Amino acid sequence: MVGDGHDVHGPISSFVGVPTSKNKKTKGGAQGKICCSGLVGSLPVDNVQALASKKLGHIPTRYIRPETETETILRDIPTVDLSKLLDQRSSDEESKNLHFACEEWGFFHLVNHGVGVEVIEKMKLDIKEFFKQPLEVKEAYKQLPSSVEGYGQAFVASDEQKLDRADIVYLNTRPIPLRKMRFWPTQPPSFIETLDQYTFELRKVADILFRVMAKNLGVDADVLTNKFEEGVQSVRINYYPPCPQADKALGLSPHTDGIGLTILLQINEVQGLQIKKDDNWIPVLPLSPDSFIVNIGDVIEILSNGKYKSTNHRAMVNREKERLSIATFMSPSFETDIGPPPELVRDGEAFYKSMTYGQFFNHFLSGQLNDKGHMEAVKLQK
Repeated sequence: MVGDGHDVHGPISSFVGVPTSKNKKTKGGAQGKICCSGLVGSLPVDNVQALASKKLGHIPTRYIRPETETETILRDIPTVDLSKLLDQRSSDEESKNLHFACEEWGFFHLVNHGVGVEVIEKMKLDIKEFFKQPLEVKEAYKQLPSSVEGYGQAFVASDEQKLDRADIVYLNTRPIPLRKMRFWPTQPPSFIETLDQYTFELRKVADILFRVMAKNLGVDADVLTNKFEEGVQSVRINYYPPCPQADKALGLSPHTDGIGLTILLQINEVQGLQIKKDDNWIPVLPLSPDSFIVNIGDVIEILSNGKYKSTNHRAMVNREKERLSIATFMSPSFETDIGPPPELVRDGEAFYKSMTYGQFFNHFLSGQLNDKGHMEAVKLQK
């Protein structure tokens, strides 16, 4: 669901537009909007890009994050070649590579994925152009109090909580009837067409990955693909401005993604994504301008009965350079049942409860990007 870890926080895609049923009182006296399953709207805060343009030598205290003072180590995440997955001569070996990446890392670079360079470069260009525009132009697509779609921030639930240093554009992209076009930028003029084509291509990439993952897990391909066929695709476009105290701020809090699969494109290849493995934070370095970074979401962890793991990740900021990315999320529909399939539950060893995706997302949202604590609520106690 959060975009990049992918930058990405896990998305709120499936709950955008669901009628509000109650309000939740926050400590600061403000009210975060609640739908049938959790937080939907985000409280308004100052625009981060506008704040950065003042070129102050310090950042407001709400952006100071002591937890950033942790050491990192350099390790390479696996790389998966999609063309090899589709080639009979190399598919078995590359499938094992994908299986290893999903089982041991939860993250991998994806190369030779079949999405045209011109599609990727056009998406990058349009995103850059959007954020270059004056604030009043961008705010024409501003989020409403009852929704996270549009231009603004996400997961701001109280007046006291620490803030991530990022502006975002959050949009539901598929199925098409779910789109709320009032939030889709019309400047630059090509943005809508570009995003439509880009997300169409990524839907095809995700379908291939789901099928190979299912085969690697020893279940029929439909066990995974059917869960997402009628589901929601959404994007979170992230803008992280330069930060004078980059060592004290976070672009995106540590979290796992409360969806099935996330495909991240780094727009300008400024490093910032970090993943947590063996209690160490590992920077994910850009591989190539047209490669993707893919990560397993919580739903795949549940559907695989814990064989594949969603991985904690966060986004850092840069002292001198802006950073941009777009995370594309693949989610089931609310009504879809998620739980380990019988083929993966041997001798009654199911490690996760069976529930609808809507029920699961209630737990995800209640965590408010709190590492992976929300997963404890859906585990079966042994």
